Amino acid sequence: MSANEFAPGNTRTTPVTAGDIELAAQRISGAVRATPLEHSQRLSDVTGANVLLKREDLQSVRSYKIRGAFNFLASLDSDQRLAGVVTASAGNHAQGVAWSCRQLGIHGSIYVPENTPKQKRDRIRAFGGDFVDLMVTGENFDAAQDAALAHAADYDAAMVPPFDHPETIAGQGTIGVEILEQLGLSPDLVVIPVGGGGLLAGIASYLSENAPECKIVAVEPAGAASLTAASNEGHQVTLTHVDTFVDGASVKRIGDTPWASYQALAGNIDVRTVDEGAVCTEMLELYQTEGIIAEPAGALSTTIVKDLRIAPDANVVCILSGGNNDVSRYSEVIERSLVHKELKHYFLVNFPQEPGQLRRFLNEVLGPEDDITRFEYLKRNNRDTGTALVGIELGRAEDLGALKRRMDSSPLHCELIEPGTPAYTYLT
Repeated sequence: MSANEFAPGNTRTTPVTAGDIELAAQRISGAVRATPLEHSQRLSDVTGANVLLKREDLQSVRSYKIRGAFNFLASLDSDQRLAGVVTASAGNHAQGVAWSCRQLGIHGSIYVPENTPKQKRDRIRAFGGDFVDLMVTGENFDAAQDAALAHAADYDAAMVPPFDHPETIAGQGTIGVEILEQLGLSPDLVVIPVGGGGLLAGIASYLSENAPECKIVAVEPAGAASLTAASNEGHQVTLTHVDTFVDGASVKRIGDTPWASYQALAGNIDVRTVDEGAVCTEMLELYQTEGIIAEPAGALSTTIVKDLRIAPDANVVCILSGGNNDVSRYSEVIERSLVHKELKHYFLVNFPQEPGQLRRFLNEVLGPEDDITRFEYLKRNNRDTGTALVGIELGRAEDLGALKRRMDSSPLHCELIEPGTPAYTYLT
């Protein structure tokens, strides 16, 4: 394969082969890190299996995306390298392309939308150095993508796709090569996160030829389940809405080539989804127990493995795909985890505007292990009552029933803000 076979407008979707992936492994050898396969005692205890983590968060750019980007660029001929490359991404793919441009001496233009955080812009510039021009344009990713495609057409530059290209997929598939080499035998199960599907297509294609008895679980966030939708309908589906919290896997439509790969291998792939709140809980457990900082997409595989029925002592590999998580997001991660575990709830409480009503709420409504974590109230002198927003963290999830009964018997009017409502979405 050569990259120019898959310029914008070309629709080749032939799945990659083990030979393609082995060639990619040769290309990236010595440049891209062979990441460790580490035993997880915590997950092994939970599942009864031998659970191993493939630590792609330890790559130079803290993500597996470096594999596909480097392989794509390394596959270019001399004329294509001279013309340069272009891509649109504000995430791990952009960093992988920037790093690869610098390593291979290829000029790259990376388009990001105007809302891209400064931290991400700075990391792209740092990885690419003088070999990368960062182009900030458009209000959203689609606008940045359009600008990148126009650049590719104007300058005959190769467009570097994040997942929907055989060379990108072959690069991601090199993880499968390493798993078999490091484990020394065929794993019983490999759990792979899914966004656009390139990682799944690469690893599953390699294992289907070299470890056909190995089962695959593909896992995607419930709020961006494009592969699940496609599998249910029998054809690719463009989601009308995605929850972008698991940003590394929030893709509206599974890629063409990954979809073709999935169709060829569907009999051996079990597609699952996980709630974003469960992902947050797992992110915290990874940090608190193993000391691993995982991004939301990076924790997808270790989230679902706890819910799978696995034979005792089976060898299970979870792909921990990335660790680019901004520390400022952890407050939201904690919040979503508490909500998922039903420990955090929000209420509207109607207080009479007279002395002692807050004390009444504390004494008569709040339980001994309940904690107020949020309280917003604005006194209005021209009204008899005022409504407060109250966030309450429970000591145990089962305490909610008793709290609601105390609220019902109180003269204070208390209303639970139900999950899924616009008001709840605004709060969380």
